[in-house]
Amino acid sequence: MWRFSVLILLFSHLAVSSSSLGDSEATCSGIVPLPNRNDRISITDFGGVGDGRTVNTKAFREAIYRIQHLKRRGGTLLYIPPGVFLTESFNLTSHMTLFLAKGAVLKAVQDIWNWPLIDPLPSYGRGRELPGARYMSFIHGDGIRDVVITGENGTIDGQGEVWWNMWRSRTLKFTRPNLIELKNSKEIIISNVVFQNSPFWNIHPVYCSDIVIHHVTILAPQDSPNTDGIDPDSSSNVCIEDSYISTGDDLVAIKSGWDEYGIAFGRPSSNITIRRITGSTPFAGIAIGSETSGGIKNIVAEHISLSNMGVGVNIKTNIGRGGYIKNIKISNVYVENARYGIKIAGDTGDHPDAYYNPNALPVVKGIHINNVWGVNVRNAGSIQGLKDSPFTGICLSEINIHGSLNTYRTWKCSDVIGTSLKVSPWPCSELRTTGGSYSCSSTF
Repeated sequence: MWRFSVLILLFSHLAVSSSSLGDSEATCSGIVPLPNRNDRISITDFGGVGDGRTVNTKAFREAIYRIQHLKRRGGTLLYIPPGVFLTESFNLTSHMTLFLAKGAVLKAVQDIWNWPLIDPLPSYGRGRELPGARYMSFIHGDGIRDVVITGENGTIDGQGEVWWNMWRSRTLKFTRPNLIELKNSKEIIISNVVFQNSPFWNIHPVYCSDIVIHHVTILAPQDSPNTDGIDPDSSSNVCIEDSYISTGDDLVAIKSGWDEYGIAFGRPSSNITIRRITGSTPFAGIAIGSETSGGIKNIVAEHISLSNMGVGVNIKTNIGRGGYIKNIKISNVYVENARYGIKIAGDTGDHPDAYYNPNALPVVKGIHINNVWGVNVRNAGSIQGLKDSPFTGICLSEINIHGSLNTYRTWKCSDVIGTSLKVSPWPCSELRTTGGSYSCSSTF
């Protein structure tokens, strides 16, 4: 029988270290308290074998069944010891901690033919890639609460290459699985884990509230398709902090539903804080959209350090989306080696079908971007609103974006109304006024 004494000390240390940030370093991670689980079990108690060959699906399902049905007071910690534990996808349950020890690896099987299917999200109307159902995420949770995924930087490996190759060869039958998806859930903490090689998006909380994701590492090859890092989707009260992300798509992308389905579902993403993220990708560091049909509001992103990027900050939507993007504050961003420093666009993203309403125009207003420093950036920025729905209240201040003399381009703007203060290079004419009823100097 596995002995718990060492684990008790380790888990107590994690609880202390997670809360011991300096007074000068702001954090939102306290929105979900870290629970202390007195009941602890190991996957090896249920026959789990970490040899990298044995398929442990039965062990994981039996362990989680035990947690769900015995309902120990305070919940239960499921310990994954060092080793490589191969498994099919599985569902989490409420009041549990999944704890990966140092050297522990959860690895997804590559038997895609038996991978379970689930219904499309109602705010998307179909799978994101293909019509119809979609493959269930590797680790899944629906309608759960009080869940922690943590450890000593153990690894969750989606073995995504087989899925990427199917996407490249156009042989997919359904939308690829996310690495982790939590749906209709709340009071979730994800920390101190390495996520790698996701088949599709890495961490996808959708229709969730009270979510903390911090001190994680997310890795995928830069040519891996659609391997977004963290995608809060129609979710509220989300804290994303102190993480390193290097993937093949947006590092953090806030979403809220797709065209007519997102408009009908009507659930926004709101009250989301993104802080101290470092990373690299051919796409965007901090993204909003392009699926914005339920609305996105009250977003703060700050202290972001990006290198070898497509775009530093990318706010994107399209006709047919409807919804809104408003009250966005982004500050203290460093971007090095990028195609664009800042991009805000009203012509980005595809549609689920031919039934979207082209007259459903998004409203974009109250975008405040402050203190951005760019080095070797080919294009300072582009802000392209919509003729029948101009982007308003755009405020740029304290921005210095520098590029090579041979490739550098300045700002490009259309259908935008806003102000600027201390922006270099000189911004487009639509943003060259300051003062009046809407002043950049008063927004930060």
